[in-house]
Amino acid sequence: MSIALQVGWLFVLAIPVACMAWTVTHEEVFREPREYFAKRSREGKTIIERKFFYLFTCEYCFSHYVTILILIFTEYHLLFDNWRGYVIAGFALVWIANIYMSLYALIRVDIKRDNAEIKKMDERANKLPAK
Repeated sequence: MSIALQVGWLFVLAIPVACMAWTVTHEEVFREPREYFAKRSREGKTIIERKFFYLFTCEYCFSHYVTILILIFTEYHLLFDNWRGYVIAGFALVWIANIYMSLYALIRVDIKRDNAEIKKMDERANKLPAK
């Protein structure tokens, strides 16, 4: 596979990594398990227990495990055709996926801010006396 094709796949494969990591660590559908994991990560008796459960609450940490699954499923490698290519691909996928998640978080903040401003404008408009 050419380097250009490998890089193209890097940016494509980072999308499902980011999607899965963000969904598990942020979205409402996984809120209850995430709260349970967060509690266990704070109150676990051993450091291994605390760190294990923390992995499911941090998008950066969780993206490493999603990346491993993606690499196993796709057999994607970067630059080298052996195990070194898988290691490089793994770290590159995590990095790109986390850039995607950071951009998504920024977009969501902007949308929330815009919605809050619209709501305030609507409330002010509703308080004005009728003419």
